[in-house]
Amino acid sequence: MRRGARSGRSRSVPASLALLLAGSLLGGCGLLGKPQPLSADAPLTMSVTSPDFIGNVIPPQFTCHGAGESPPIFWSGAPAGTKSLALVIDDSAAPISPKVYWIVFDIGTDTTDLQANAAGGTGPKAARTQLPPHARTAYNSAGTATYDPPCPKGSWHNYRFTIYALNTFFGSRLPAHPQLLQAWTTIAQHVIARGTLTARALPTAAAPTNSLRSGNPAARTGR
Repeated sequence: MRRGARSGRSRSVPASLALLLAGSLLGGCGLLGKPQPLSADAPLTMSVTSPDFIGNVIPPQFTCHGAGESPPIFWSGAPAGTKSLALVIDDSAAPISPKVYWIVFDIGTDTTDLQANAAGGTGPKAARTQLPPHARTAYNSAGTATYDPPCPKGSWHNYRFTIYALNTFFGSRLPAHPQLLQAWTTIAQHVIARGTLTARALPTAAAPTNSLRSGNPAARTGR
């Protein structure tokens, strides 16, 4: 794990945002209601990168077309007042509502990355042994408390990797593996900053061509 300094000022996110998100799901409009990050009004001041995403392309080993490992994710720029961090991987263009592939929370402020295969295979027990100390996972849209590898079909698809700086450390206030809605709405109340990396994945394990890597208009995202 890399460790780095944080700077900047914190900003509170209204608790009403959590109620709005909960109402959207319970009202049948999907988890978010529309394709926006968890806290769209939080400052977008953090940087998120992955050394393995060449040209913002997700290698097959991190999707269902390969080993299905969780990818390495690095971040920086957490502001002053950050007490913990959370990572959310989702697909804003999924049919009906965004699909959530992984939620990791209670990440310590001295941690600035998750290494490749941090989920440690399948099952919440494996995930706990590979994540940073105290970090935990919530249930995802697939109903598992671990990394659910994206599985694009038919054409390119975009996936979003967002790191959230939070003004609290949840500890015993959240279960070891909370349900998706509980984790989502609780995190939303404490976001003070965020950063997002959007990357594309192929529908097969084939290597991308140079034209696709350069953003050829023919290579568009799909379902």
